[in-house]
Amino acid sequence: MSVALELTIFSKLFAAVAEEMGIVLRRSAFSANIKERRDYSCALCTAQGELLAQAAHIPVHLGALPRTLALILPQFPLAPGDVLLLNDPYWGGTHLPDLTLIAPFYVGGRLAFYLVNRAHHADVGGATPGSMPLARDLRDEGVIIPPTYLYRQGTLDEDFLAGVLDRMRVVQGRRGDLQAQLAAIHRGQERLPALVARYGLPKLLEMSRALLDYSERAMQELLRTIPDGAYSFVDYLDDDGYGRQDVAIRLTLKIAGDSAVLDFCQTDDQVAGGVNTVPVVVEAAAYYVFLTLLKEEYPINQGCFKPLTVLTRPGSLLDPSFPAPVAAGNVETSQRLVDVVLGALAQALPEIIPAARQGTMNNVSFGGVHPQNGQEFTYYETIGGGMGGRPQALGLDGVHTHMTNTQNTPVEVLEHDYPVLVSRYALRQNSGGAGRCPGGMGIIRDFNFLSEVSVSLLSDRRRHGGQPGAKGENVLITAAGEKPLPGKINLTLPPNSHLSIRTPGGGGWGEVGDKSGGGG
Repeated sequence: MSVALELTIFSKLFAAVAEEMGIVLRRSAFSANIKERRDYSCALCTAQGELLAQAAHIPVHLGALPRTLALILPQFPLAPGDVLLLNDPYWGGTHLPDLTLIAPFYVGGRLAFYLVNRAHHADVGGATPGSMPLARDLRDEGVIIPPTYLYRQGTLDEDFLAGVLDRMRVVQGRRGDLQAQLAAIHRGQERLPALVARYGLPKLLEMSRALLDYSERAMQELLRTIPDGAYSFVDYLDDDGYGRQDVAIRLTLKIAGDSAVLDFCQTDDQVAGGVNTVPVVVEAAAYYVFLTLLKEEYPINQGCFKPLTVLTRPGSLLDPSFPAPVAAGNVETSQRLVDVVLGALAQALPEIIPAARQGTMNNVSFGGVHPQNGQEFTYYETIGGGMGGRPQALGLDGVHTHMTNTQNTPVEVLEHDYPVLVSRYALRQNSGGAGRCPGGMGIIRDFNFLSEVSVSLLSDRRRHGGQPGAKGENVLITAAGEKPLPGKINLTLPPNSHLSIRTPGGGGWGEVGDKSGGGG
């Protein structure tokens, strides 16, 4: 058997474990955010905590895992039967709604692998339903869970779990989603013994190392195709929700041979609102962009990340100090980080890099009490928009792009499970940017709330459009007409309120009528 064929086989075997974990998590989950939108990720890691294989889930989850494990494992060793739970962004989490489970896999008393999953829960407490508020303090965004042993040698810490769940809304749903995550871990623990029995642990460990080395070489080869040099780019978040506008993210990308340094140290200082972003998310965004440049057949693992160095400055937007809020950093700032890295790369690879897409996840969360059954409910979703035009193709209409990679919640599910009607769900006509390859159109999604609801919006590209795509709009529709809303806001709406989310279009690539090409 050739080396390439053997690497392919074992790459698929390891990835299949993560994929099956993901299937179990989705089918077992309670919330629409996990079972419909698929806002979760699963991974298999080496005994050293290196990302070995992943299911094709959420880039912002998976790219953050290497630093998460590097921070946690030295201080929280895991014995057989242990499961660690965390969500603390200052301990390797991304933002508070993302709950992470880590469990070891032992063979004959030897630590062989780690099984990991991360899922976005529809609520983890905090100031507003959905736990995605506009806030000034991390503690207002939800329950903070530092690395904690949920299981010790197979025994559940009931008191700890009850204490955590009691601080969240819709406790039964949160418990159900967490049990789905545990079921996914269990499925991984069922599948790995079959691989050990068939191939033996020494062979699995040998191929693990070979795959990491192979992916590292693949990334090094890619970097050698990029002209050496320093490429600088700056882009802006609209605001932090508390009056600070034009928050700058500055990058100097240095390419030297088979390595790259992404220096974000000149980015603005941390701000009052939750667009602050912890370094694990910055790394995830940077890694993601370079992974998109690899050919599809290359296995994605931590080897790909080794030639890439990401630098941030403590006290800045991208390396804040506790208790700076970070809910929007994971969803909004991560998208702008991708824009910035692509903007720098476009100077080196103008014929490859596409135009900017919508640049936001258009986060909507709401909750209240159901008027028919009197039960509390919470809901969260992101809404797609326009993809930017590509060098040889049009941008796509109404899709999730880059760091989200989720699906939409079907209207039927939303209306069945919650007191809300979706009165309009359509492409936003003429919102894509013009160009040789035009950008895709955004989306219009209108909600008619049938009960009083507390709503939180976290969105961007409302002030600065990705030229020349249309900017997004948040609009409250009343009998008196349309009332524009800020991109980031908490508000309480009475029954029969109408909220319209109009997402940005993608930018166009190249000049209109230009046959030779050009940047977006």
